[in-house]
Amino acid sequence: MTDTELNTELKNKLRKSGTATVGIVCKDAIVLAADKRASLGETYFIADSRAMKLFKLTDNIAVTFAGLVSDMQLLIKIVRAELKLKSVRTKGSPTVKEAANLFGSIVYQNIRKFSPIPGITHFIMGGRDHEGLHLYEICVDGTIDEYKSFLTSGAYGSIMGYGILENEWKEGMTVEEGKKLALKVLATAVKRDASVGEPFNMVIIDEKGVGEIAEIKGSEISKK
Repeated sequence: MTDTELNTELKNKLRKSGTATVGIVCKDAIVLAADKRASLGETYFIADSRAMKLFKLTDNIAVTFAGLVSDMQLLIKIVRAELKLKSVRTKGSPTVKEAANLFGSIVYQNIRKFSPIPGITHFIMGGRDHEGLHLYEICVDGTIDEYKSFLTSGAYGSIMGYGILENEWKEGMTVEEGKKLALKVLATAVKRDASVGEPFNMVIIDEKGVGEIAEIKGSEISKK
């Protein structure tokens, strides 16, 4: 087997998230949501219809991801451990910016390691600290940006999501309006992107911190 054939076989066996994820800034909260479909390699074979793409990092910070599942799992384990260690050393909670910078540094190093399989990952981070609510994007190359409105990530679904968000997001949205908008973005992505699928996960981050991660099924979306 040649190196090219081996690389092709490996890529087809890699679990990718496909993905449509979204983060929305509301008046008093951040809404994060993600679909739950994972596919194998470039085949779009559905490897898992219950994949988690939305994770709680600390009591005040949560993150969504798109990209290679193996890299995502490792990065989240490392960041969780580092944030926990920092809180123990400083006897205080890490700020959202500190968490985003940590993520960005690790992603930067990960993508630049020599490997036949690039570690492609993209994260949306939402959180609350003493300065208020924050929404960050950690790009595949480790770039970090903060947004005051909305973000979406993934494959083709994110492209359609931006069209909806540009038209319907407004400053000072209520949490309920933000939840409905996030679900609309994901429901639209499902219709046009085969790598995106129901059910969805959603979490609200407000003055109390990160809430429970809820699962929302298709039958429930039509009622919202």
